[in-house]
Amino acid sequence: MIAKNMSVCPLCGGPLKYYDSVKRVVRTKGRATKWIKIRRMKCEKCNHVHRELPKFIFPYKQYEMEMILGVLEGFITPNTYGYEDYPCEMTMLRWTAQKSQLLLWKQNSKGGCFK
Repeated sequence: MIAKNMSVCPLCGGPLKYYDSVKRVVRTKGRATKWIKIRRMKCEKCNHVHRELPKFIFPYKQYEMEMILGVLEGFITPNTYGYEDYPCEMTMLRWTAQKSQLLLWKQNSKGGCFK
């Protein structure tokens, strides 16, 4: 995973070139889902393919960052009106267990490198 508009491979430092794009689902407030296009970049040196993630989603998560951070900060709970069963309680518990990893990723993503 790399930051948007990053032009250097985080693994070897080689130049990145546009490879293709894929669609990814993002779950948002009110049970809405939207599909976004994620660009994939290929390193010209090591041939590794990286996905270019926008700032509003975590890697490997379907829900938008704002909702996940709301759960981690305690604003959204299984008892919160409008979120009683979306996301489910087990998903919220899993995010809470991954809290340090998710917050570290968010902090590192500001610097531009998503590994």
